[in-house]
Amino acid sequence: MKVATWNVNGIRARQTQFCDWLERDRPDVVCLQELKAEASQVPARCAHADYHVYWHGLRAYSGVSLHVRKGLFPTAPAFSHPDFDMEARIVQARFDRLVLASVYVPNGGKNYDAKLDFVRRLSAWTRSLHDQGLELVLCGDMNITRADMDVHPRERKPGAIGQRPEERELFAQLLGEHLIDVGRALDPDNEHVFTWWAPWRDLRARNIGWRIDYILASPGIAAQASQCIVLADVGTSDHAPVMMTAG
Repeated sequence: MKVATWNVNGIRARQTQFCDWLERDRPDVVCLQELKAEASQVPARCAHADYHVYWHGLRAYSGVSLHVRKGLFPTAPAFSHPDFDMEARIVQARFDRLVLASVYVPNGGKNYDAKLDFVRRLSAWTRSLHDQGLELVLCGDMNITRADMDVHPRERKPGAIGQRPEERELFAQLLGEHLIDVGRALDPDNEHVFTWWAPWRDLRARNIGWRIDYILASPGIAAQASQCIVLADVGTSDHAPVMMTAG
């Protein structure tokens, strides 16, 4: 099974790139963030017939989607939102004992306290799923770097939102013992893995970026992962897709 996540920074601007990428890599589960479009504004070509798709967006702001290949599971998904959803930032689907979710954590620039509260509630939700005996694959743009190694040395800025100690502590609480950062688990010492680059001074081409997009999975699922890579060649968003191959 291939599970992928991508902050597209506008689905309408990235529609051709999105379709080309789906055709090339054929992921089974796709989580998108920052759609910047209501469901009615999403181009029809993005609703691929071989996926169950749910678009959860706002006009020109935020938004997430979840795409599950038809036939991947015995039943069709029932899409829903945890009760802490705000600004169209999370969608989930449950299949028996498995929950898949696409999430877009606020960047915190406009309301830092709201970001911290969202992450706290996200963490409580993941713990609740674990306590119910459910497995989870949580994909998305967390807008937090886990450690200094997840930021290029030239981009490390004490006190910068996304790098603050209290954010990283909340991320550690989110993971706890019930979620694994699959990309880092498979490539623990690589200091050159980034998923977002500021859109100036050729930072993407020079790979001077931040790692803020993640695939987090329950330990049993993470143990089946053979690969979790950044697809830096895909698209013109300021983020690159991340894709896990498991099973």
